Amino acid sequence: MAKQKNTLGSLIRLLRQRNDWTLREMSARVGIPLSTLAKVEADKLSLTYDKLQQLTSKLGMTMPEFLGQAETPSPAESKPQVVTARRSVTSKDNSVQISTPTYDYEYLCADLREKRMVPILGRVRAKSIEEFEGKISHGGEEFVMVLEGTLEVHMQYYSTVTLRAGQGIYLDSTMGHAYVAKDCDSAVILVVCSSEDANLATELMDLAEKKAAEG
Repeated sequence: MAKQKNTLGSLIRLLRQRNDWTLREMSARVGIPLSTLAKVEADKLSLTYDKLQQLTSKLGMTMPEFLGQAETPSPAESKPQVVTARRSVTSKDNSVQISTPTYDYEYLCADLREKRMVPILGRVRAKSIEEFEGKISHGGEEFVMVLEGTLEVHMQYYSTVTLRAGQGIYLDSTMGHAYVAKDCDSAVILVVCSSEDANLATELMDLAEKKAAEG
């Protein structure tokens, strides 16, 4: 079936319906007489370029935005949200634990696959960036909160940040970063990594296992 060609009238009708305006309300907004606007919407009359510019300007739109609106679905036309109703409770038998020379990480809610958000409980034992043996990086973003002890956050493009219990930091995970315990035997942290990549958890575990093998 051939795609229906958009006319000036159909574009005006689409814009009016998306905003839930009557013809009279739209007429008042754009400063074009009701009878004229009704004929234009019915494709019985056209508008001069100046009048069309007046219409788009009054609506706070550019001409390309007005002409291209048919390509953008309205909320009512967009695909309904799919509710997956997933949930997972943290427990010792619902996690994956990986130990390295510098930290122990417990990947929580392990029963959920293809997570876009990966919660991790970690104990950092490295006491210097040299001991950590370089910064790591991976896809996505992450939030780190210190639960116990004091943590130094080393980042590729920023000065080192010191965090104490109750403090946190949000950062770009593609930037090189490393966590180091400061003035304590170890620091306990909660890390939440997020990415559009459904394989994020696997990527993070592979990095941890590689570091463990290097140790």
